[in-house]
Amino acid sequence: MNPLLLEERPAVGLALLRLNRPEVLNALNLQLRRDLAAAFSRLDADPQVRVIVLAGSERAFCAGADLNEYVDATPPEIIGRQMDQLWGAISGCRKPVIAAVRGHALGGGCELAMHADIIVAGERARFGQPEVKIGLMPGGGATQRLTRAVGKFAAMKILLCGEPFDAAAALAMGLVSEVVPDQEVEARALALAAQLAALPALALQFIKEAVLEGMNLPLDQGLQFERKSFQLLFSTADKTEGIRARLEKRPPQFGAHDT
Repeated sequence: MNPLLLEERPAVGLALLRLNRPEVLNALNLQLRRDLAAAFSRLDADPQVRVIVLAGSERAFCAGADLNEYVDATPPEIIGRQMDQLWGAISGCRKPVIAAVRGHALGGGCELAMHADIIVAGERARFGQPEVKIGLMPGGGATQRLTRAVGKFAAMKILLCGEPFDAAAALAMGLVSEVVPDQEVEARALALAAQLAALPALALQFIKEAVLEGMNLPLDQGLQFERKSFQLLFSTADKTEGIRARLEKRPPQFGAHDT
């Protein structure tokens, strides 16, 4: 069974990546991690793909790492797996990524969701970082991304206690973008993706870059990064078309790709 399924919809510029290890609640083994990295690298380079949707199954988005690959692992073995490069292929994606989360999103699964730019969660979705309960800590970015998303004190409680929390709590603390009925999660994520795919690709890319870069920069440097990106967009045909359409009170006809 292929642990990762890819469905491309070139007519609307979408790609749907689905974790496909239902027997273990889509737990991340090394093969799935490598498949995810390869898929994101390929889709990021594909001009036909403008937005990526990442989904799991009804019971689980992703229940975390496959512990069968951890129980006897040594530090040299873990280092040799080059997890930073595998996660980096996802975090480095320049295109908008939407996570459609149903069921469990725990440990590495919660970290995977946090690599997205928008998270659509089902009402019964469950999030958490339970690594401390097995003598570990997050290794896919939760100590950094979760803290940036929800603040120090909420993040500390989640990380140190290891207790799961529901979608309503995730929404209240700013960890997810919106919560919808479970049966509507993927439809809503795909609708959002189609909405984004109809917008200028380069503007979307620059906005994503500015937000992510700014999280790691002092305010004045973040503002400078934003300003330069803003100025560069004035060289695009989509800028001219977008403004003319607004002035002429008509729908814009953006080009297939910004250059």
